[in-house]
Amino acid sequence: MSLLVRSIAELVTNDPSLGDGSALGLVHDAALVVEDGRVAWVGDASHAPATDRVIDAEDGTVIPGFVDSHTHLVFAGDRAGEFAARMAGEPYTGGGIRTTVAATRAASDGELRANVARLRDEALRQGTTTIEVKSGYGLSTADEVRSLRVAREITAETTFLGAHVVPAEFEGRTDDYVSLVCGEMMKSALPHARWVDVFCERGAFDGDQARAILLAGMGVGLLPRIHANQLTTGPGVQLAVELGAASADHCTHLSDADIDSLAGSTTVATLLPGAEFSTRSPYPDARRLLAAGATVALASDCNPGSSYTTSMPFCVAVAVREMCMSPAEALWAATAGGARALRRPDVGYLGVGAVADLSVLDAASFVHLAYRPGVPLVRTVLLNGEPQ
Repeated sequence: MSLLVRSIAELVTNDPSLGDGSALGLVHDAALVVEDGRVAWVGDASHAPATDRVIDAEDGTVIPGFVDSHTHLVFAGDRAGEFAARMAGEPYTGGGIRTTVAATRAASDGELRANVARLRDEALRQGTTTIEVKSGYGLSTADEVRSLRVAREITAETTFLGAHVVPAEFEGRTDDYVSLVCGEMMKSALPHARWVDVFCERGAFDGDQARAILLAGMGVGLLPRIHANQLTTGPGVQLAVELGAASADHCTHLSDADIDSLAGSTTVATLLPGAEFSTRSPYPDARRLLAAGATVALASDCNPGSSYTTSMPFCVAVAVREMCMSPAEALWAATAGGARALRRPDVGYLGVGAVADLSVLDAASFVHLAYRPGVPLVRTVLLNGEPQ
């Protein structure tokens, strides 16, 4: 069955060979054809071929589905009280993660599954079609494995984050916990994960411990990514580049050497503006990264403590307003940039052969994502070519 999306005022393809030749590959007065879940044709609406079905974009904008490459959806409970305390002046330290660990361990599989499904549906309604989900709120072998099993039910992009923080029962015995993560826990998590991650930060894991965890994961076939330089400058970004990690995430506090290293590597700098918004912390300097030639992605960091949002349009708007990104740069980072952070050449764009994941916006231009913050502009979402 073939499907025509017609009456597109502005089509964002993220394919520079199409349309205006820009990074966004803009095509105006466009149409798009889907066959077998893939984009089969893109071009001027007047030349569109006949198809079995039709969707009318009603002179709206069509964009690639958002690729959210950093989330923590498997958890129970919330930390609204912690958020209120931060808004009253208390600093964010990351210590509240243990609160969520306790709630997650106490939750049933059904409760975890229901919460993940709720958040996934919420993200999909806002145009997110590809999503990465981490474990990290179990921090025992059994709870990390069940977290990954639940995550795998909604996405193939699952990440083992047993090294989120050191759980309470290992207080003062960080090296023992690292041994558990690198051994029994990782072995048990392996069938359910594609990626391995570690929170390399003050109060979590230092550079040597993070290196040991990532190398152990790589040794059994997991691909590396890392939480790096969120709260302070540190070794995380340099370690990511050294190990060829797909992504260094947060990148809030960067030295000139960190920026040069990212610019000269294949490691994507994934920025998470929802975290800075929710913690009243300084935003990453996206302009410095882009000027140096680094590849930048945007992601939601959805979690109950420091960024409880599934909205990629919100992240785009904040990145434009607070991180000095242009609307075009922010949209590319939230789609094609996220795809690069997940090493997914099949999503994040709408050229011929791409997976037909897209959103129809009730707007004449993609610029409205930042221009009209907080407005639900997503009218229709196609996932693998099927309306949701």
